[in-house]
Amino acid sequence: MKLWDKNEPIDKLFERFTIGKDKELDIELAYFDVLGTIGHVKMLNKIGLLNDKESQDLLLALEEVKEVASAGKFVIEEGVEDCHSQIELLLTEKLGEVGKKVHAGRSRNDQVLTALKLFTKHNLEEVVFKVKTLFDLFQQKSESNKDALMPGYTHMQVAMPSSFGLWFGAYAESLVDDLILIKSAYQVADKNPLGSGAGYGSSFPLDRSFSTEQLGFETLNHNVVYAQMTRGKTERVASFAISSLASTLSKFCMDVCLYSGQDFGFLELDTQYTTGSSIMPHKHNPDGFELVRGKCNKLQMLPQELNMILTNLPSGYHRDLQVLKESFMPAFHELKDCLDVTIAMVEKLEVSKTVINQSKYDLLFTVEEVNRLVIKGVPFRDAYKQVAQLIQSGQYKPERKVDHTHVGSIGNLGNEEIKAAFENEYNWFQLA
Repeated sequence: MKLWDKNEPIDKLFERFTIGKDKELDIELAYFDVLGTIGHVKMLNKIGLLNDKESQDLLLALEEVKEVASAGKFVIEEGVEDCHSQIELLLTEKLGEVGKKVHAGRSRNDQVLTALKLFTKHNLEEVVFKVKTLFDLFQQKSESNKDALMPGYTHMQVAMPSSFGLWFGAYAESLVDDLILIKSAYQVADKNPLGSGAGYGSSFPLDRSFSTEQLGFETLNHNVVYAQMTRGKTERVASFAISSLASTLSKFCMDVCLYSGQDFGFLELDTQYTTGSSIMPHKHNPDGFELVRGKCNKLQMLPQELNMILTNLPSGYHRDLQVLKESFMPAFHELKDCLDVTIAMVEKLEVSKTVINQSKYDLLFTVEEVNRLVIKGVPFRDAYKQVAQLIQSGQYKPERKVDHTHVGSIGNLGNEEIKAAFENEYNWFQLA
C-alpha cells in the first residue's frame, strides 16, 4: 500500500531504492505520526469535514495504534511503504470508509514534517533531562574537589596550579552553553507545519491555529512555502546543538583518557568501567571514555553531513530530504547513550589529591611567587625577571600553596553563578 498509489506498476528495484531505510526508521516515527494525525482529526471535525461520530471513532482507533507504537510493537506490513501508509491502512481496516477520510487537507509532506518536528522536540527534551543529571554530577564533583590541586597545562607543558574543582566545574559551565543551543533548536522545531500541505496550502478552510494548539506547538509556520523549507532546516539546527554537546563530551573524555594514564595519574577509573587486555594482565583500559570520544567525534560531523545533502536544493519538497532521516534520527540515540554511560562512569571517577606534591610540578608555582613579590611592591616586570633568574640558576624553591583569597584564583569556582545560569535555561524547558 502506498498513499500515492494509482494502480500503476512500479519496478521492484526502483521501489526498494526509493523506500530506503524508511521502514526501519518509521517504526520509531510512527508514534509521532499518530500524534500528528490525532491533532489533524480534531481539526477536521472542528471545520466540519468529519462529523462527531467519525471523529470519535477515528480518535479511539488512533489511541489504540498509539499504545501499540508506544510499547514498541508497531509493525509495517509487507507491501506497505511506510508508517504513514500503515496507520491509514489500520484505520481503514478497522473503520472502513471513515479511515479513508483522515488524509483530507493534508499531504504526506506536511504529515512527515509534523511527525519529525514532534520527534525532534521529544528527543531534545530527553537530552536536556540527561544533561541536567550530568551537570549536577559535575557540580557535585567540583565542590567536593575544590581544594584538591592539579597541574594546569598550556601547550601540553606544566603551566600553573589548577584544581579538580575547577576542572569539573569547567565542563559544568560548558553544558550551560550547550543548553542554550539545544533551546534554540527546540524553538525552531516548535512551530507547526501541519496544514501547509505539499507547500502550497489547501482549499479547505483548515484551522491551523487549532491544530497548533492541539499538537502542543508554541506557534505555527505561517507561510506554507516556508513551512516546507523547514524540512532540513529543523534537522540542521538541531544537529548543531547535538554537535556542540558532543564536543563537550568528547573533550572531557579525552581529558579522562589522558589524566587516568600512569604518566599522569590524576584520576582513577572504577574497574567496572574498564576493559582488559588479551595479553597484558595488568591492563585496565578506559574503553568507555574512548568510545564516547569516538562516537561524539562522529556526531560533530553531523551538521556537515546534513549540509552536504541539503546543499543547493531549491525551495519545495525533494526526495533528497528523505536521506536526512538516516543520519539525523539515529544521532539522538547515540548521543543519549553517550550521556548515560558518561554519567555512570563519572559518578565513580576518583581524583588523586596528592599528585601536586611531585617535584616535577615545582614550576607550577612560579606565577604565585611573582605575584607575592608584586604585592610587596616590586614592579611586575622586575618580579618576573627575578623569579626567572632563580629558576635559571637552580635556586627556585616553590612555596606549595596558592592564595585563594583574591578574585580569579582557583578557589573561586563560580559554581553558584554557573548553577543559576543552567537553571535559567533548564527551567525554560520545564515551562515549554
